Amino acid sequence: MNPGAFLDLTAEFSDPLRSKVVIVPVPYDETSTFAKGADRGPQALIEASAALEDYDIETGWEPHVVGITTRPPLRHQGNPGDLADRLEAEIAEILAEDRLPVVLGGDHSVSIGAMRAAASHDPGLSFLQIDAHADTRETYEGSPYNHACVMARARELGPISQVGIRSLDRSELDTLDPQRVWYAHEILRDPRRGWIDDVIASLSNPVYLTIDLDAFDPSLIPGTGTPEPGGLGWHDVIQLIDALASARDVVAFDVVELCPIPGHRTSEFTAAKLVHRTLAAVLQP
Repeated sequence: MNPGAFLDLTAEFSDPLRSKVVIVPVPYDETSTFAKGADRGPQALIEASAALEDYDIETGWEPHVVGITTRPPLRHQGNPGDLADRLEAEIAEILAEDRLPVVLGGDHSVSIGAMRAAASHDPGLSFLQIDAHADTRETYEGSPYNHACVMARARELGPISQVGIRSLDRSELDTLDPQRVWYAHEILRDPRRGWIDDVIASLSNPVYLTIDLDAFDPSLIPGTGTPEPGGLGWHDVIQLIDALASARDVVAFDVVELCPIPGHRTSEFTAAKLVHRTLAAVLQP
């Protein structure tokens, strides 16, 4: 087995030269402003993934058969802008090889470099954000690359659609497009799931998907840097991802803001399951 690899895959299914999927762990937590610990998220998620079953019941197949390789962690201390440059170069290389990059954070600022690489590779790209927070401040704590600014940087690259939002600064409100924001309280009042069709219709093709784990209600994933009550459920998110994968090409995605709680492994297991389930949806034949 391969203890450092996502799903603990054998060499047969994690060959770095032949794998369709490239996992890029980014243990960075310089811009978090509430609870620290997201730098421990990627390793905790990968370790938890070893306990997952390879077979996905809902999609009816095993996504690892396309090959999933896990790169060494991209470690960085200091300026998040410099990290964005480094990660942009690495993700650009993966995309140029026609492979699917999956970034594991780390605080949400790690998404910026990956988003830039994807936008350069795929003109017309749109962004789907699943998150509790709008993250659209132009700067925060002196930096335009703070985790609170990630979607401000994304909308410089292409249109953004925001799902699960339930926390923002008043200054952000006027900058949001009300036709492209789906607030958590509105989603939870719509049992017919009509909102999902509206989200998909708002997205051009292809799509970059960014998932901040605080989008989920903290009863499901308590281990995140800035938990917000009143969040989405598992099936809210999975049904959206399934619809996205059916209608659009997902060229890259990230899962960020896992902040492990010592002695409580629910969050990292659920996060690992989310990555696996997203791969199953995006890659299913």
